Amino acid sequence: AQSRCAFDSGVMARVWMHNGFLMLEGEKMSKSLGNFVTIRELLNDWPGEVLRLAMLSTHYRQPINWTRQGIGFAAKTLDKWYGIIGDEPAQGAGEGENPFEAEIAERLGDDLNSPSAITHLHHLAEVAEDVDTSSALKRRFKAAANLMGLLQETESEWRARQAEDAAVDAVMVEELIAARNAARKGRDFAAADHIREQLAAKGVVLMDNKDGTTSWEVAR
Repeated sequence: AQSRCAFDSGVMARVWMHNGFLMLEGEKMSKSLGNFVTIRELLNDWPGEVLRLAMLSTHYRQPINWTRQGIGFAAKTLDKWYGIIGDEPAQGAGEGENPFEAEIAERLGDDLNSPSAITHLHHLAEVAEDVDTSSALKRRFKAAANLMGLLQETESEWRARQAEDAAVDAVMVEELIAARNAARKGRDFAAADHIREQLAAKGVVLMDNKDGTTSWEVAR
């Protein structure tokens, strides 16, 4: 009522949604206890997509237990998903029907069941990760994730920002990965292992994908 008067609006909202308590490491978040953290503070350490995935992993009716472990799991999930889609663009609206999007929308239409939608995204990621998967399926997967505000960047953009945050030279990493791939192709596994160790010492973790490509992430 106060908002309607303040902004001279007859209707402010037609739907009211009551969410569960916000917990921090198992305890109710409270200013009086001093155990609260703001989104602005979290954004200093984590990309917005990581926080979004962590929050949407719990149904809005249930208490959200905000833990560093949960945020870390969300970050690793997005690292994996970006490794799957690479730099493929999302399927556009004019490119035909996308059943992946419809399946996610159906779950969100069921009382905003975001945990169910995310569980299904994990399944779609497995489908898109298959070595024989065409780029069309990866683009469908990305479009479906976009419905939830996820995978809005390319893998290159995602990795570059990670590297920038951790003061890692992304160009150097890609050059070393190319050298490692050449060593593996020439069956010089000692050299390949040495390059992996070099990158690990710089805080870079390599992931060899099913399709023969290599993705990387900055260890947290």
